[in-house]
Amino acid sequence: ARQNSGISLASLNAGLSFPAKKREDYLEWPEYFMAVAFLSAQRSKDPNSQVGACIVNQENKIVGIGYNGMPNGCDDDLLPWSRSADDRLDTKYPYVCHAELNAIMNKNSADVKGCSMYVALFPCNECAKLIIQAGLKEVIYLSDKYHDTPEMTASRRLLNMAGIQYRQFEPKRTQVVIDFNSINQAGMLNGATN
Repeated sequence: ARQNSGISLASLNAGLSFPAKKREDYLEWPEYFMAVAFLSAQRSKDPNSQVGACIVNQENKIVGIGYNGMPNGCDDDLLPWSRSADDRLDTKYPYVCHAELNAIMNKNSADVKGCSMYVALFPCNECAKLIIQAGLKEVIYLSDKYHDTPEMTASRRLLNMAGIQYRQFEPKRTQVVIDFNSINQAGMLNGATN
């Protein structure tokens, strides 16, 4: 059995000086995961829609990230990026892989069952099928701008039938700025790093 030495936390901290309190404006988990999805979207070469997705397990660990783009091994300079054309084969739609598909395929764990997906746009019906088959439990999306399209109606039907929760993300901030120069700015105290 461990004995109480009679030393209190207050006495341990006596004489120590803590010059600053922890930051209060840090990213909370939901904002962090949605920001990762948005950062991932910056990899997309699509001139119209850049969408990212981030899959997170119950321990708040990222297990998959994806963005919309052409399939591996398919030259994205030889495939169309248009949203409309006389022939559907001259549009991006028959070719592009959505962010949700790529996040599931790029998973870094054996399984994504029971995980949550953060995604910029509400998933289409094809992605809803993948989400269901992969066993994800929840979808957190930012925009539902295509809500009234048949694809999104079908998606909601499928997700509802499969018992997968979905909810719109309500950010506490409108932007997250990544400043590569910030590491070289103030924050150094007495020569200490990190």
